[in-house]
Amino acid sequence: MRWPRLPRRREGAAGPEQPPDHERDRQRMVWEQLQARGVRDPEVLEAFQSVPRHAFVQGDEPYGDHAMPVGSGQTISQPYVVARMTQAARPAGPDGWHGANVLEVGTGSGYQAAILAELGARVTSIERHPELAAEARRALAAAGYDEDRVRVVVGDGTEGWPDAGPYRSILVTAGGPSVPKPLLEQLDPDGGRLIMPVGDRQHQYLTLVVRHGTDLQSTELEPVVFVPLIGRFGLEG
Repeated sequence: MRWPRLPRRREGAAGPEQPPDHERDRQRMVWEQLQARGVRDPEVLEAFQSVPRHAFVQGDEPYGDHAMPVGSGQTISQPYVVARMTQAARPAGPDGWHGANVLEVGTGSGYQAAILAELGARVTSIERHPELAAEARRALAAAGYDEDRVRVVVGDGTEGWPDAGPYRSILVTAGGPSVPKPLLEQLDPDGGRLIMPVGDRQHQYLTLVVRHGTDLQSTELEPVVFVPLIGRFGLEG
């Protein structure tokens, strides 16, 4: 898949202020931030082209190449990191995300959950901050992702959500020293995939864990920095 390089508006160009062109900005984001950096999964690229990131964040550059605050001391990662995690966590098998049971730990703004739902997954997303969970539900519903596609629950994400497991994929959007044991137990033993930043508070590696029965295969992908994973099986707040 190839995305066209779009012209940039010149800084200081004369004329009235133009309203944001979100469609153009999404196309540029997909081309310059995702595809140019090695995100090749066509379904992932289509999902990022479709989901209105500006509906989930506040600020002048919703499609910018940077993390953004979402309230309660939490952040939404830059688009590339969200796409990298999504591509790495793709469930094995020909159906991929379609109909897959997926857990997200750390709802934040709801953007990652919307991407997963757009890919066809059935998403349970855990948020420990009730106010963020409520706002994410509103943003998801307004963008067309109702509770049949994304269920946002409030709880300790390090404990997972066993009632809806096992999960074909688990995405953890906060960093901790190790993957919480309950999440590994809720991961589908038939090739389930978990992606999480693992390390200390200042330095982590995006880490992929694949489960086959009781065997867990772990691979470090690239360095990242996320907010800390707070909870019983994570870090202290």
